[in-house]
Order: sequence, then C-alpha cells, then structure tokens
Amino acid sequence: MPSFDIVSEVDQHEVSNSVDQSNREVATRFDFKGSGAQYELKESVITLVAENEFQLQQMRDILQPRLAKRGIDLLCIKVDSPQVAGRQAKQNITLRQGIEAPLAKQIIKLIKDGKLKVQASIQGDQVRITGKKRDDLQEAIALLRSSELEMPLQFTNFRD
Repeated sequence: MPSFDIVSEVDQHEVSNSVDQSNREVATRFDFKGSGAQYELKESVITLVAENEFQLQQMRDILQPRLAKRGIDLLCIKVDSPQVAGRQAKQNITLRQGIEAPLAKQIIKLIKDGKLKVQASIQGDQVRITGKKRDDLQEAIALLRSSELEMPLQFTNFRD
C-alpha cells in the first residue's frame, strides 16, 4: 500500500553556514566595528548579540536573506522580543521543527474535508498518509501544497 510522510525539518548544516556567513558580514561592516555584535547558534536557537535594538534589527535583516538563499523557509523561524540590559541587547530566533499536534490535526482535517481516498495518521512529530493508489497520494500532496499552513512541509519516505 503506497504511503508517504509529512514532516517539517530544517537543514542544520545550511543554518550553520548562514550564521557563519552573517557573522563574517557583521565583522566587516563599518557600522558594527567595535560593537561586539555577533550571532551564536546552539542547536535550533540563534542568539543575536548587539549594543542596541537598532543593531539587532540590522542583524536580522542580514540573517534572514542568508537563510532564505540557502533554502530555509522563513515561516519556520520564530523571533522573540529583544532583551536590553545595560549596554547589551540580545534576541533569540528559534527554528521550529516537527509537526505539533494542533497542526497535525489541521492537516488531517484538510485531507478529510478534501474527500480524498487516503488515510492520515499522526506518528510523533510527523503525519503518515496511506492510500490504495499513487494518484490519490499525489492529490493529497497537491492539496497540502495549495493550503496556507503556518509551517513549511516536506514530503518524505514515499513508498509504492
């Protein structure tokens, strides 16, 4: 029976490359000279450190195009509010991964409302779709791609 999985993942290697590239640009820019502005990547959280909120905004404007250029969808980032303490401002950018339960339920509801001949089941942080024909699965993929969800989706593990 054909099936595929719906996941939401971020390529950590590409994120690391984007952060390194952004760090190099901040180090060479004149308006950041001597400010100690930098990006730090720990697991799936990017921490921006600068002197003030304006510089944090500038750093976000440097980082986001780098992420997009390397294939990381900007829908999966969550920007926290900046924390200013003395002469230092910090801001966390969290990379969201995995399909959480409310989104998984929304995906299943979309598929059931589409009256497709497939079954959907939640398996941890992914959703598995099974059907009798490959064409039914391709219709499900087309339906999900056309819908506006708050997370980017990838379709993996397609089996005949």
